[in-house]
Amino acid sequence: MSILWEKSETWRWLVRRTRDSKPFFLAFATICGVVPGVIGYGVMQLTNSRNPQLEAQLRQNARPESLMMGKVNQERLAEYLGELQRKEDTNDRYVAALRGETLTRNPYQRIQPIPNQKTEADIHRKKTDKA
Repeated sequence: MSILWEKSETWRWLVRRTRDSKPFFLAFATICGVVPGVIGYGVMQLTNSRNPQLEAQLRQNARPESLMMGKVNQERLAEYLGELQRKEDTNDRYVAALRGETLTRNPYQRIQPIPNQKTEADIHRKKTDKA
């Protein structure tokens, strides 16, 4: 910033005006926030396509992993919204997530712990125990 201060008269004028005048500071800050927002909104509107043909083509060319994740997310959302609609208590979801557990689809056992990861040492020990 010192290079700007030493070399640019415009920068020094801007700093002095924003320091000395609160209305100028507020106007400058508003311009710095609103102008990029308006430009961004305009770019988003120009680049957003509501072309059904393009959407169909993109869906057709989607990778299998993307399709699978979309289906899984849709199922999870449907399950969660169903629970909310039935007014079930969903706090156990958050408790399970905090403990590193995941919920199962079995209604009698809602929370299932994540299985322990086996290390190479455990596998080696099992091989030597069998021998």
